Amino acid sequence: MTEQDKSAVEKIISAAEKNGLDVKTGKIRRTSSRFCLGVEHGDYNGTELFGVGTDRFIWMAYKPNGTNKNRFFSVNFPEDGIVEFETGKAPEPKSVPDSWARFPLGVDYILHREGFNIPTGIDAVLFGNIPGGGMSRSASLSLNLILTLLEINQIKVENQHYIVDLAQMVENDYIGSPCGILDQTMILFAKEGMGTHYNPANRSIKYIPLGKSDEEFRIVSLDTGTVRPGLEKSTYKIRREECDKFVELLKTEFDISCLADVKTQEFYDKIIDNFGLLYPDLCDRLDYIFHAQQRFYKMIDAWKNGDIKSVGKIFRKDGHELRDKYKISGPELESMCDIARTVPGVLGERMLGGGDKGAAGAIVRANSIEKLKYAIETAYPRSHPDFAGKSAVHSCKIVDGVKEWEINGER
Repeated sequence: MTEQDKSAVEKIISAAEKNGLDVKTGKIRRTSSRFCLGVEHGDYNGTELFGVGTDRFIWMAYKPNGTNKNRFFSVNFPEDGIVEFETGKAPEPKSVPDSWARFPLGVDYILHREGFNIPTGIDAVLFGNIPGGGMSRSASLSLNLILTLLEINQIKVENQHYIVDLAQMVENDYIGSPCGILDQTMILFAKEGMGTHYNPANRSIKYIPLGKSDEEFRIVSLDTGTVRPGLEKSTYKIRREECDKFVELLKTEFDISCLADVKTQEFYDKIIDNFGLLYPDLCDRLDYIFHAQQRFYKMIDAWKNGDIKSVGKIFRKDGHELRDKYKISGPELESMCDIARTVPGVLGERMLGGGDKGAAGAIVRANSIEKLKYAIETAYPRSHPDFAGKSAVHSCKIVDGVKEWEINGER
């Protein structure tokens, strides 16, 4: 275990003892955060995806409790107490007030709805350090819970993409969040030191090692300190509806099923000529997806070649287009990006995740991390004094998406 793991487990064991939950001789499952390198917002538009797992995690200690009741406690939300319910008895979808408890309840509901037999109850204590918004905290939690309940009930799912689908169902069908599968895919399949390339056409996964580079770099999360509402209450929902609407309009003249089907310049120009004046905002959404796809393959090549400077340049361009064409960013996110852009050694920066609030991200030379931290600590509170002391800079490593071990010894 790393020092970060040991610290998390200590917090979990202490909380378990205080709350009368028995996990001491059980297991730990750790699920990562994710950093999307491309295409952000591409999953629900049908694009290929590329990203890495990052070392901000959710840890869950768990053990069967010999009953048919699940008992969960979150170190991060102690005011919620123990979330306890009988397996198969979760309330109906979208009926649970906003709290982290929606996730264990949603996982139980979806697994039963999908025909899984999960009679065994568990005691479980969770702790996480994933920034809120942008690094996929909800996907990490959903995957952790699903994998744990399936394991405890001795159920093996050979098709790992079905695990992704189940996690999406929890958010789409139970919580009401219109998320795609980018987050779940990038976390579940993440491998240490590797980029994960997902192709939706055949649901294939390829691992792409970073080519030899003369520049040591870090992936950095720039947490704005803001609290992002669920996707169902955000601009993300509006953008997704706009893209779906545009696809329906285009179907009257063109044979497409998603915006990613627009791949050639000739096809793109024809759509802009026919719809640009009538639907300028929708054409802006297409503009981002079309050009992001073109940048995507250049970024993959740069990653393979270890050309991290070009990866950062493409990442930055994506950020400009997400801001100007997709219009999914927010003032705090853009302040973070504006500050980061002034720091020598920051190779690229943009907003992350669903948009509006949460975290931005940056690709940074390793010897510039401290300069970036100083710049953010100095300048960000001046722009957004309400979030002084709440923002943070997280320098991340590329890690496995899922790991598990016995509490008394790593597997």
